[in-house]
Amino acid sequence: MVPTRRLAALAAILGVALWFYPGDLVGGLWGTLGILNGLLVALGALDAAVAPAASNIEISRSFPPVVVMGTEAEWRWRLVNRGARRMKVRIADELAPSLHARRRRFQMTLEPRARAEVSTVIHPSRRGRFVVSELVVRVEGPLGLCMRQRRRQMPSVLRVYPPFRSRDEAELRIRKARILEVGLRSAKGVGGGTEFEQLREYTPDDELRRVDWAASARTGRMIVRTYRPERNQTVILLLDNGRLMAAQVGGVPRIEHAMDAAIMVGHVATHLGDKAGMITFDAAVRSIVPPARRHDQTSQLTEAMYALEPVLLESDYQGAFTAMMARFRRRSLIVILSDLAEQSVGDTLLPALPLILRHHVVVIGAVRDPEVVAWASSVPADAEEAYRKAAAVSALVERDRTVARLRGVGATVIDAPPGRLAPQLADAYLAIKSTGRL
Repeated sequence: MVPTRRLAALAAILGVALWFYPGDLVGGLWGTLGILNGLLVALGALDAAVAPAASNIEISRSFPPVVVMGTEAEWRWRLVNRGARRMKVRIADELAPSLHARRRRFQMTLEPRARAEVSTVIHPSRRGRFVVSELVVRVEGPLGLCMRQRRRQMPSVLRVYPPFRSRDEAELRIRKARILEVGLRSAKGVGGGTEFEQLREYTPDDELRRVDWAASARTGRMIVRTYRPERNQTVILLLDNGRLMAAQVGGVPRIEHAMDAAIMVGHVATHLGDKAGMITFDAAVRSIVPPARRHDQTSQLTEAMYALEPVLLESDYQGAFTAMMARFRRRSLIVILSDLAEQSVGDTLLPALPLILRHHVVVIGAVRDPEVVAWASSVPADAEEAYRKAAAVSALVERDRTVARLRGVGATVIDAPPGRLAPQLADAYLAIKSTGRL
């Protein structure tokens, strides 16, 4: 039994009326008030007892199984009155605060055998897996003094994916790569691939080194060979989920920047005919997505990482590399998404890199904190700012030294500001692909 505002209002009115009652009260004010309150409770209990049963209400939820963080989606409830009485119904659903539902409570009147539908809009601000279980149903009594309440367990799962912020940049690079493939020229085009495509007649834009002299002698015309970037190559993304990825850059954890970069590189690779796979890891391997070039491979990659939360432990690079080599033996482009903290890289990543550098091309991507860069280039106004500048300069020197060490052992390193990691990693992939390094 749940009291309504009407019952509370009625009790308040009776209390005020008794306080100002001019005559004598049997048993005094408090005795009379106690009797009236007892009668009100009994009346409310009777009202709830004769209210229609909440079990007569059939309720179902409907919502998209996947919502991208930062976008809006509709959350809908459908109610059916299976009983023979008119019902005043209230429902409240268990929606997490980070879903930012415009409403989560509704009130309606259902005639016998009638149906109703209500909805709200959610705007998730946090990615992950949300289990929505409990829904509360209340049915009001005939007098409106009390309601019968019932809690229903209706487990539903909503997945909130990370946003693909670099989608436009990815589509631009895919279009550019395809234009280069069909023989058009770009002022900034790099390479032409190494996989033979066809013979065609020479044009003024062609390089002389592409001329096929044997074919030219046979036909009496200048003939050139055209090439395209190789297809069916393999790109494997290694996403670090360790303690370093919990730190924020630009108000966003490093893991979020890394996810955007992983989605972009995987999207570009699969749309250009290559296979993309992924391994997520921290102190242990969390998930493995086998390399493929399916039309929904980007969704498969996103599914593997959308629920990750950085683990405050040191990442096991050697274990991740061993798991990768045990499953994927073909020469591949390995894209490692992590951070470039000097001590962590020196203790964990650098000792493990020789395992994969012998047989694979390695690219390491990280986000550089623009706030630290700003501190290092600032003009200090007091002692505190001077100390902060000195610390920032020291941190950048250590980071540059780490980058140099990684490049010295043969890895390509992309240390980009927020928002530029994904495009620069995609450019590195395209450059490697076009020059035939795989």
